[in-house]
Amino acid sequence: MRDTALLPSGPPGPGYAPPPGPPPRRPVGVRPVRRPRWGRRIGVTLLVLLLLVVGFGVYIDTTLNRVAALPADSTATSKGTNWLIVGSDSRANLTPEQRKEFATGDPESELTDTIMLLHTGSGPTTLVSLPRDSMVDIPGHGRHKINSAYGRGGGADGGGPELLVQTVEQATGLRIDHYAEIGFLGLVSMVDAVGGVDMCVPESIKDPKAALDIKAGCQTLDQATALGYVRTRATASSDFGRVERQRAFISALLDKVTSPATLLNPFRIVPLATGLSGAITVDDSTHVWNLASLGLAMRGLSDGVSTTVPVRDGVVNWDRQRASALFQAIADDERPPESALGP
Repeated sequence: MRDTALLPSGPPGPGYAPPPGPPPRRPVGVRPVRRPRWGRRIGVTLLVLLLLVVGFGVYIDTTLNRVAALPADSTATSKGTNWLIVGSDSRANLTPEQRKEFATGDPESELTDTIMLLHTGSGPTTLVSLPRDSMVDIPGHGRHKINSAYGRGGGADGGGPELLVQTVEQATGLRIDHYAEIGFLGLVSMVDAVGGVDMCVPESIKDPKAALDIKAGCQTLDQATALGYVRTRATASSDFGRVERQRAFISALLDKVTSPATLLNPFRIVPLATGLSGAITVDDSTHVWNLASLGLAMRGLSDGVSTTVPVRDGVVNWDRQRASALFQAIADDERPPESALGP
């Protein structure tokens, strides 16, 4: 018989702890469920993508064509940043079929078909066209049309860009911080890479010499049409209308290049970047991130100033007083007065 007197009665007292029992056994064949570490996976993925983007940017930077364009002995000074943007009419890299399709003519030309000055800083972004027939003093060569400075300096294989920069600095009093040059082939490549450029054309233009037949209205310009549109002078405003079209086109092109639809689309940004690296020429101090800032600056033109240097006659001599006011405002990083805008 059990001795019930030795058994505790009632609830256990304070400090009572039950005797330890065997640990619970895990069912055979069942593994513990681990929660997915999504934060870590996303972080690793973003890091890999960042490294790929940086690596691609470094690669593109190393493939840019560079040339000694900025004079080492320049004494010009100005606030902000000034770009000299040049459209060369060199046909050297075009095939005979392309020269026929785009009606560009023979490859002997060594002139600057487009010359624009872009200023960025704390003031408004300002884009100024310098008409290619502008009569200016070219250092060491006397007074000639500004577009001949490039060829007189030796063209693409000589000191053409540097003499052109010297000429522009002397004529404007502004210091040029960066130089960017793009030829016919480069323009065609960029238009193709972004899938055409959207523009609203103010008037119909037909010019067989530029292989252009375009109607007025909003439309997407393909390679041949875009090239003809920036080259033609077959309008009543001739060269002044031409530089207006060039500014509008360059602005529209860079606006599309820097749009999210392009930057976030690898099927567009990769061919654009690789094609641009072989089609554009920059000065020795310019890198791919400088070109990115150039594109973003062009997007700011909607609130900025787009104009032509003021002239005083049909020979394209600049109006000294108005031109001086224009370039002084740029040098001071200020908005140019309306009276200083051209032509």
